[in-house]
Amino acid sequence: MAGKSKMLGEFKTFITRGNVMDLAVGLIIGSAFTAIVNSLVKDVLMPFIGLILGGVSFVDLKIVIAEATAETAEVAIMYGNFIQKVVDFLIIAFVVFMLVRTINRMREHLDAKKKAEEKAKAAATPAPAPVIPADVVLLTEIRDLLKKK
Repeated sequence: MAGKSKMLGEFKTFITRGNVMDLAVGLIIGSAFTAIVNSLVKDVLMPFIGLILGGVSFVDLKIVIAEATAETAEVAIMYGNFIQKVVDFLIIAFVVFMLVRTINRMREHLDAKKKAEEKAKAAATPAPAPVIPADVVLLTEIRDLLKKK
């Protein structure tokens, strides 16, 4: 029993760690974002593109390999659906790219600002007085005493 409670404690620590929680939030937001992009492509972009190309619905584009019969269903390559999925992917990839690019630029800007502040702080701070070893101080005092005599 002690082994199980220790393992449960370790699991609790792992699962409540910031990285895991951030990942969970990211996955939830990512799946919601994917649903929005899928709807954008399927319900807005593809009908518009289909209209431009002659009123074709991309989802319905297919190459029929075998016609449907009374006993079997139609066998077809649904390349229109594939085109829609490719457009979905490209939009999601572009948005993620722009997001990562923006975050990287912000990080570079903050790093440059931090380095400039550190450099300004280092320039404003006077250099510490050199530490003179005790034997040198003693010899200097002896020299000064000998000069007085």
